[in-house]
Amino acid sequence: MDNRTVFEASVSGRQAVMPSPLDVPAVELPEHLRRSTDLALPELSELDVVRHFTRLSRKNFGVDSHFYPLGSCTMKYNPKVAEVTASHPGFASLHPQLLSCESYLRSCQGALRLVFEMEELLAEVGGMEAGCTQPMAGAHGELAGVLLIAAYHRDKGNTGRDTILVPDSAHGTNPASAAIAGFKVREVASTPSGVVDFDAFKACLGEDVAGVMLTCPNTHGLFEPHVAEMAALAHEAGALMYYDGANLNAIVGRARPGELGFDVMHYNLHKSFATPHGMGGPGSGAIAVNARLAPYLPGPRVIRSGDRYTLTRPEKSIGRMAPFFGNFLVVVRAYTYLRALGGEGLKEVSRLAALNANYVLHRLKERFPSAYEGLCMHECLLTAEKMEKEQGVSALDIAKALLDRGFHAPTVYFPLTVKEGLMIEPTETESRETLDAFCEAMMDIARLGEEDPDALHRAPENLPVGRLDEVKAARLLDCADLPDKD
Repeated sequence: MDNRTVFEASVSGRQAVMPSPLDVPAVELPEHLRRSTDLALPELSELDVVRHFTRLSRKNFGVDSHFYPLGSCTMKYNPKVAEVTASHPGFASLHPQLLSCESYLRSCQGALRLVFEMEELLAEVGGMEAGCTQPMAGAHGELAGVLLIAAYHRDKGNTGRDTILVPDSAHGTNPASAAIAGFKVREVASTPSGVVDFDAFKACLGEDVAGVMLTCPNTHGLFEPHVAEMAALAHEAGALMYYDGANLNAIVGRARPGELGFDVMHYNLHKSFATPHGMGGPGSGAIAVNARLAPYLPGPRVIRSGDRYTLTRPEKSIGRMAPFFGNFLVVVRAYTYLRALGGEGLKEVSRLAALNANYVLHRLKERFPSAYEGLCMHECLLTAEKMEKEQGVSALDIAKALLDRGFHAPTVYFPLTVKEGLMIEPTETESRETLDAFCEAMMDIARLGEEDPDALHRAPENLPVGRLDEVKAARLLDCADLPDKD
């Protein structure tokens, strides 16, 4: 394989494109704007350029090329039929900043219908009254939900309710969203079995509590056994229940948060409904609410009037969260996924997600003990604490060694409640053959840890870049002057 850089491969006179004739009057740049030297650009044929970028693309890890078991992230395959739908000119060519409601109504009836139907589907899947596609990411959806709780209490005159309860196992965006919305945060402890301590929860309830943020299944990959009781007690105490939909993938089609007692929830459309998830976006944190909170939803909202779709603003709306109904083309992809699968298909999603996670757990737990006893849901949480103590092999070493074996690493060191944690989420889209190959790679790493732990400390050794100083890498984003790997 030709590993030369494009500058090393450059040959004078070669070109990859033939510029079209100039079709506008030529204009000379002022002297002070002109370069004094030629651009030092490589000169390559079209084929050389194509091969160069194809080689670079193969160095990346992604869901289309590799198993990507990031726990708590749900990096599952994105069906290409959704890309076909989202690229339809009638959707893809819409301008996100039309100047008026009249422009929307005149030009976007199809898009408005899709948003309307998607919000109905969100409500149906969640067991709620209404949905909203505006929030543009998971944390944005969290913020929207907590703002709705704040608006409700403010409207009811509950000025003393200034606190949100958050389990200690929750994702860090939960307390952050609550704080941004102006609430104090009170942490609820977990039991040694990895679920919310029910007695501690009851002790935390009081007249100052506005709401409870709960992830179910939780970040330990476990279903909260007292979830319905917690919701009933919270309501009795005058608080509202917020459902973090990060792990809805485990119960979608089988349990509806609204029927468990939640008042508001957010969806991560990439997690639950297979929209693209990479490099931080674009995303969607669509929300759904019960009748109690529907009057406060972000506006404008799409409503159906006869055979037309129009816009309205809820009477007590918290205002607009984003333009053009959020990341609209992500919503189109999720809508396609839901329509393609239907209700029975969603049940199969949750069944396979839990089956795959427990299969991995069963195969690996002798070498990598489970952090908590019993079955898991959509992700299994293992620990390398024993390996670290006996062999000096950390969860980070294991993660790096997996890269050498063609697998993206699982989530490590999260949640903070588990030492040397390895959180593995195979998702419903991976085959048994892929899971077996991953498990064999993990077992090989375990054997190597006993025989030659230093080899794991050096990993990765087969990638273009070796192990980085991660603290420095997080702060020094300019990689141009990084030294070559030894």
